[in-house]
Amino acid sequence: MRTLTKQVTLIVFLITLGVGACIAQKPSGYHFLNKIEVGGDGGWDALIADPEAHRLYVSHATHVVVIDTATDKVVGDIPGTNGIHGIAIAEKLGKGFTSNGRDNTVTIFDLKTLKTLGTVKTDKNPDIIIFDPASNRVFVFNGGSNNATVIDAAGGSVAGTVALGGKPEFAASNGKGTVFVNLEDKSEVAAIDSNKLVVTTRWPIAPGIEPTGLAIDAKTQRLFIVCANKKMVVMDAVTGKVITDLPTGDGTDGAEFDPGTRFAFASNGEGTLTVVHEDSKDKFSVVENVTTQPRARTIAVDTKTHKVYLPAAQFGPAPAATTAQPRPRAPMLPNSFVILVYGM
Repeated sequence: MRTLTKQVTLIVFLITLGVGACIAQKPSGYHFLNKIEVGGDGGWDALIADPEAHRLYVSHATHVVVIDTATDKVVGDIPGTNGIHGIAIAEKLGKGFTSNGRDNTVTIFDLKTLKTLGTVKTDKNPDIIIFDPASNRVFVFNGGSNNATVIDAAGGSVAGTVALGGKPEFAASNGKGTVFVNLEDKSEVAAIDSNKLVVTTRWPIAPGIEPTGLAIDAKTQRLFIVCANKKMVVMDAVTGKVITDLPTGDGTDGAEFDPGTRFAFASNGEGTLTVVHEDSKDKFSVVENVTTQPRARTIAVDTKTHKVYLPAAQFGPAPAATTAQPRPRAPMLPNSFVILVYGM
């Protein structure tokens, strides 16, 4: 009888183990849904989804392309954002903000009319820009001067400048008074007190190097940091402890986290989307690498529909190298700019 009981217990254990393995290996279900034809000339950088308003704001050289995510149609345009890198949304204030890298300015626009409300001067090459709801401020990270210009979102005036001591890349807010930013040349994450406007701590991201994209799970206080050495580093946003690191594709730039699905994403320039599942607070697993398109390196996630948006374009062959240009860039083909849409 005892032998039979042991056998039954063993069988149940093996079945449970097998079911668990199947769950762990189950694909995310993300697949290609649509290609939004945008066209026009010039490059791109970051983009942001506004789930409440069903809008997608896309940086495109000298302007912002506005897309209705319910219809996947271009519905508006915000001109005069020369060298735009990113867009931030302060939904309750009805305002949006763009970082204009070539003009060293921020454009403030009305979310409903898309009309420009004003401009704010920044330091050199404003790059990534985010809205921090705890302080009601916009943080503009200046890649050319290693600091952040901080703007009062309601009044539109400069509230201060934060010295970073390194080249800033992507940033994220925990919604409780701390803004995190990757320092690419230091391989660190800096934490900023969004009210006092000071860096409170710096954490190394080893084994990751040269971080770019950054996302946060505000509930579990976990940072997702994507790096140049094809790693996603998961860090405790309270202690700075590295929880784990996971493999991504090559040429990663952007990162996002969707609290509804508990998926973290890395958009890779090689033409893949790495999907990581947050199994628990301290356990994470790579679910799959979805094929996208080469150079689709930045990403936005709609946290209501759980759709993923990736900008991309077609490129011709690179010209021959010269002494002046030893590594010439391949030219972007005219009117080939698109937004790729992926969903479950």
